[in-house]
Amino acid sequence: MTSPRNTSWLGKFAAAGRGVVIAVLGERSFRVHLPAAAAVIGGGFYLRTTAAEWCVLLLCIAGVGTAELLNTAVERLAAAVDTADNPRIRDALDIASGAVLWFSCFAAVIGGVVFVTAWGRM
Repeated sequence: MTSPRNTSWLGKFAAAGRGVVIAVLGERSFRVHLPAAAAVIGGGFYLRTTAAEWCVLLLCIAGVGTAELLNTAVERLAAAVDTADNPRIRDALDIASGAVLWFSCFAAVIGGVVFVTAWGRM
């Protein structure tokens, strides 16, 4: 494995892109989050959201995706560290999963507020 300090910017972007592809193709959660993100984007176009509303919606999509990527990274690292039942690893996995749930719930509420507001202008 090459040290990140010795990697070119292009190499860093390639590795990051590879990580996103691995997570999207290998994690069931993305099969829920990606269609949900597409639905939010479609709803934003349908409701003709303002630029500020788009920023809020896209920030929510990015936040949920980022939380899911970090959760996936923790899951992969935990599996590499110990395959036995380890309460501390279980707790770390549950906390990382909780972060996704936490952000997703707030993103859903925020999206609802944006969409109800936009619907009211139609």
